Order: sequence, then C-alpha cells, then structure tokens
Amino acid sequence: MNSSDRIIRMKTVLARTGLSRSTLYRKIADGTFPAQIKISVHGAGWRESAINHWLSDPVTYRAPTGDPK
Repeated sequence: MNSSDRIIRMKTVLARTGLSRSTLYRKIADGTFPAQIKISVHGAGWRESAINHWLSDPVTYRAPTGDPK
C-alpha cells in the first residue's frame, strides 16, 4: 500500500476538507464526495487518494458508480 492509499479517519478528513460532519454525509449521499470504506466492525475511513482526488476538484467531483471496494 503506498502512502496515498492509507486510510484516514473522520477527524483528519474534516480538517483537510473544511467541511462539517453533516455536510460531508450529505455530499456522500449526493455522490459528490467519496464514500467511506469499512475497516472494522465499528470503524470506517477514507482512502487518502480518494480525498486527494476530491480536493483537486471538489466542484465537479462525482463518486464512481458501482461497488466502492
């Protein structure tokens, strides 16, 4: 796993994006922000590469369709 594919948690995502938690979840539901991936029974995070992709162009970002795994 390279450094851009490490898993980052909610606190880091919120700090990097400047979004609020509710806005982040709304954008996930709309398909305009990368979805979380499950990392344990009670934990989830985001691939850092997906967040970097969103940060490069947040206005036109569309989540890929299909299975996010």
